[in-house]
Amino acid sequence: MTKPDKREEISRAALELIAENGFHGAPMAMIADKAGVGAGTIYRYFENKDVLITELYQDLEERMYPCIQEGYSTDKPIRERFIHLGTALLRYFIEYPLDFRYLEQFHNSPYGTDYRRDKILGDKEECHVFRDLFEEGIARQEMKNLPLVIMFSLAFGPILTVARDQILGFVSLDQVLITRSIEACWDGVKR
Repeated sequence: MTKPDKREEISRAALELIAENGFHGAPMAMIADKAGVGAGTIYRYFENKDVLITELYQDLEERMYPCIQEGYSTDKPIRERFIHLGTALLRYFIEYPLDFRYLEQFHNSPYGTDYRRDKILGDKEECHVFRDLFEEGIARQEMKNLPLVIMFSLAFGPILTVARDQILGFVSLDQVLITRSIEACWDGVKR
């Protein structure tokens, strides 16, 4: 196994174990065992578990954002862009259930709290397509004039729940149900 392969194996093992067992239920020794490496090997790639958890999240975002932005154009109307992003996000979660479960663990933990605060409310220089869309929609008076954190909850809270229910087998989403679900989320934020 080459060095990049080892890092990838460690990351994959951590993703699977954390998604299934949570952060505390996935000790470094267990991650090393699942990755087929010695426990000390992990520390060649990740300084500690906190770094592993954060870098794993960053890797996940780097995989996810290009998928949801494929075909996205800021020249299109606000509603159409919202539908595009919501649909792509829901499809991503359905296609990659481990990523979804990891994201839920991350965002509902102290690791994710500061990150979410910076993404939603911060002055980060990086582009954040969702925040930019909400800010533009509010400025154009096409979306409700509510704090961004509420807009995110109204728009994406239902998407997370629907994705979870699909992954758990409570519902079987086809294209029609996906579209109707995202349109219902739009109804929650449109003015």
